[in-house]
Amino acid sequence: MSIFEFVSQDELDDLDEDHRVAFMQLVNAAQRSLSTKVEALDPDNQYEWQKAEELRYSFMNVVVAAAKRFEIEPFHSMEVPQYANFRHADHRQFKSDLDHYVTQLVLDNSLRSRQDSVEVLPNTKDQLRTYVSGLRQCIESGNMTVAKREALLKKLDAFESELEKRRLNMLTVAKFAYLILSVPGTMWASADITHKLTTNIMQTVAEAKVAEDETRQFPATAPLKALSAPRQPAPTKDFPDFDSDLDGDVPF
Repeated sequence: MSIFEFVSQDELDDLDEDHRVAFMQLVNAAQRSLSTKVEALDPDNQYEWQKAEELRYSFMNVVVAAAKRFEIEPFHSMEVPQYANFRHADHRQFKSDLDHYVTQLVLDNSLRSRQDSVEVLPNTKDQLRTYVSGLRQCIESGNMTVAKREALLKKLDAFESELEKRRLNMLTVAKFAYLILSVPGTMWASADITHKLTTNIMQTVAEAKVAEDETRQFPATAPLKALSAPRQPAPTKDFPDFDSDLDGDVPF
């Protein structure tokens, strides 16, 4: 099985540039996909039980491969067992350890996300929705192919759905604005109106961020801590050094 058994190309394209965040996003998507697929199988059916085990093994293989690419320890150094030696207990332990590390990644990312996002208050949301509605009209009346129009409307819908969240990511706003402003002016019924609406979105979000930063001081970004293991390494047994002269005292 390939990675596309668990994540789509769109999900891969949307992975964060930060390797730790990207790994977390990929694992979350893969876990959801694995759960959905396994829950649809009958554990009392021998064939479907075997299929579930193959999915669990492939999940482990994909996650470890991603960790090697993103250099996420300890999974980067982990070896995937041969399938003949893979047991259900291996999957359970792997998933438990994975949950432990992903929890740390989620908490690390939470504070950074707050620093790179802004709370969207009701009045600000209303303003942004007005600008989005105006952009929708610009796209629908634009001089462009059907495929281009549908692609832009899809991006607009995705951006509008982001407004329903409590916090709006600043990078999401920047990417959306870049997308709209990169469309040639000849494709718009009025390029001036389109650009004005886009600028208004950026300005509204920027003003909200400035106001938030003035009233809420976030702590300075600290270096990311190394991920800790879920268990302490098993202690090694120390054996006493025996004097070679004692060999003669052995009664045989």
